[in-house]
Amino acid sequence: MAQVPETGRWQDLDFSEADVTSRSDDKYWDMLVDLSKQGKLDDDPILLRRVKSIAASLIRAAAAIKPEIAAWNWEIHTSSDPGIDAFCMAGGKLMVGSGFVHRLRLDDGELATLIGHEVAHAVADHHREFLSSVLHISPLPATSLDVTMSRLDSDLSLQIRMASLSRIQESEADQLGMIITHRAGWPAASMVSFYRKLVATEKPSTLAASHPLPTSRLSMAKGMAILLEP
Repeated sequence: MAQVPETGRWQDLDFSEADVTSRSDDKYWDMLVDLSKQGKLDDDPILLRRVKSIAASLIRAAAAIKPEIAAWNWEIHTSSDPGIDAFCMAGGKLMVGSGFVHRLRLDDGELATLIGHEVAHAVADHHREFLSSVLHISPLPATSLDVTMSRLDSDLSLQIRMASLSRIQESEADQLGMIITHRAGWPAASMVSFYRKLVATEKPSTLAASHPLPTSRLSMAKGMAILLEP
């Protein structure tokens, strides 16, 4: 058992951090190779510079909350693959989709909010918690980490059963991400603006089951903004 920084929520972490980070590294690098072959990796140099600069400030702020992340081997990349919005895997493997950023016309403060949300997922150990929770929600005898990851990729019924935890983690990353982003010096108004843009661009999506409604996220952001800047 462990507690998420700042929120204090208890979580099951059955798989080791080293094992989950190692598998995440492998998956991330495989993806980088594929994207590079397609000419879709870091193909927007202006955005890449923005993302790296903003991410650096957020990582410093997050390290004040969880000091061990300063020693992670962070990787920061962008991609024009239309299927990528943004994510941060265990161990600090960040990816930002250029199409998503340009579609929402994110300014630097709004982009910081997006990246802060993804950094928060890594700080909160959400990937390891998600994999570990499979052992409790749908247990199989002597299930290895590799088998668990394979099941999550291929078992739709398991994905549906995991959706409630996913929504909890997304809400938590919204809140923790805003704390990190604010401590990095970005204004709360930019954070609210980001979530307002999510509402304005809302479309039917496969994210609906795994994410809170955009309107709920905007309400949360407004409330957090008041707490951060009374």
